[in-house]
Amino acid sequence: MGRPIRALAGAALAGAVTVGTRRVLDGRPPGGTERWVRTNHRGEPISLLEGPSVAAGLAAGALVGGRDVRTRAAAALATVGAGTFGLVDDLAEDASTRTKGLRGHLGALAHGTVTTGGLKVLGIGGTSLVAAAVGTRRTGSALAHLVDVGVNGALVAGSANLMNLLDLRPGRALKAAVLVSAPWLVSSDGPTSAVVLGTVAAVAPGDLAERDMLGDSGANALGALVGAQVAFTAPRAARWLALLGVVGLTFASEKVSFSRVIEGNDVLRRVDSWGRRPREDDPGERA
Repeated sequence: MGRPIRALAGAALAGAVTVGTRRVLDGRPPGGTERWVRTNHRGEPISLLEGPSVAAGLAAGALVGGRDVRTRAAAALATVGAGTFGLVDDLAEDASTRTKGLRGHLGALAHGTVTTGGLKVLGIGGTSLVAAAVGTRRTGSALAHLVDVGVNGALVAGSANLMNLLDLRPGRALKAAVLVSAPWLVSSDGPTSAVVLGTVAAVAPGDLAERDMLGDSGANALGALVGAQVAFTAPRAARWLALLGVVGLTFASEKVSFSRVIEGNDVLRRVDSWGRRPREDDPGERA
């Protein structure tokens, strides 16, 4: 199957599985409808069912979108792992605690307290490392291969976490995924990029309209697949640069508000607000 055909097949399958999974979950939400409903900043109900639907669509598409069997299996494994542990955090998080951010969860783990966020960090880290071991080709010595596996695993896990950090406004994480994935359409991993775009197209209307939200499950799964397409296809130097960028942005998020930076830049603010319902307290955005 040629690359363009695999790209179209992956995008179509990802979109169809996303939509189909959502319809099944809408008909019979596990644990009841209320378990999946949250309240957004407007005080309106919003559904978390987008998250597992996105994870399912991305994983299904990854199985046909990658350039070879090992890459496909690794990308699907990373996506499922990130989506599953993100879902645990979505549904079981103790809202009464104030443990937030990567530093907060790691600090809790260091003191012997396992939060759902801490479990997510360990789970996504573990599945990303296993996925990297499966999908990383050996191109040098045994030591060089081990380093490559570690870098790729960290890149996948870090991308999953970073995408979740971006998911603070409707559509923001989806747009970020499109911006990162679109240039890869012309590369050897174009089919995986098409999977991301197909899934985003399926859920963007509900997300931008604030009927649905990715939650940790959807955002982590989306970030993991975006990271996988870089980790398993880019040259070694590019992967190191990508990892440094992900780590740098993650540490920066502990000190700086991404939302404040975006809202302070006219171009970023316009891109971020495109297609989204305007905030009632922002006349500029309404205009």
